[in-house]
Amino acid sequence: MQLGMIGLGRMGGNMVQRLAEGGHQLVVYDRNPEAVKAHLTRGVQGAVDLADLCRQLAPPRAVWIMVPAGVPTQSTIDQLVAQLARGDIVVDGGNSNFRDSMRRAEQLQVKGIEFVDAGTSGGIWGLTRGYCLMVGASPTGFQHCEPVFKTLAPPDGYAHVGPPGAGHYVKMVHNGIEYGLLQAYAEGYEIMHSSRAFKLNLCQIAKLWNHGSVVRSWLNELAEQVFSKDGQLAAIRGYVDDSGEGRWVVQEAIDLDVPAPVITLSLLERLRSRQDESFAAQVIAALRSEFGGHALKTT
Repeated sequence: MQLGMIGLGRMGGNMVQRLAEGGHQLVVYDRNPEAVKAHLTRGVQGAVDLADLCRQLAPPRAVWIMVPAGVPTQSTIDQLVAQLARGDIVVDGGNSNFRDSMRRAEQLQVKGIEFVDAGTSGGIWGLTRGYCLMVGASPTGFQHCEPVFKTLAPPDGYAHVGPPGAGHYVKMVHNGIEYGLLQAYAEGYEIMHSSRAFKLNLCQIAKLWNHGSVVRSWLNELAEQVFSKDGQLAAIRGYVDDSGEGRWVVQEAIDLDVPAPVITLSLLERLRSRQDESFAAQVIAALRSEFGGHALKTT
């Protein structure tokens, strides 16, 4: 089918390549003209702006947005609305807040434009392995875009999980689970790395666990690759960023009165990783010295 793609970064660019190889007709746009040029050799049509992209698409037009959540996504949708007409479809494949997606769906519905939220997992490996797609949409919107989902995903790798907003909701929880899994692996490998009794080969252990162990997983396969390059991770600073979904899922758990200690603590550990020095730890050290006479380590 014909599709417009806005945003040609690490995810969007790879998705364009996978779709083009799957026989779809693509019209692409990115704020960086060089990013557009990089795809024109694959038979993909480029656009100079959003108006040009919409002009090149035949109605009913489907436009997929792969830009950062928040203001960039909202600004892109606002600009698109002026170019689109009743029966057209906007797909947000980024990591938007599900409440924003529900609101956008309602706003676009007034104009007769379908809104589809496609929670997308797979990272940079999606180009070759396919993307897991969690789709929130009306039945009409889902059916129209299904050929695209089928090409982007591996077998059984996409599903219509509910109405608009549901896709980003499921993806939010997915990323919260990811936080917890990453933290558990990180803590386990740190314990082994810190062992005083044994000098352990973490790459060997990661490889071992990937064969029959109950903790085998794709994440642990990636751990094996990482440790094969540098078992000490000496060149990597322990600074861990977050893109929002972990905070959202913790807030949702609070709103629903659902205990989620693992996900919550994994989020807090990410925040702690960004501190060069913890003031809270300094306070604890000072208080221990005051009430117990414990020795202080000074700078």
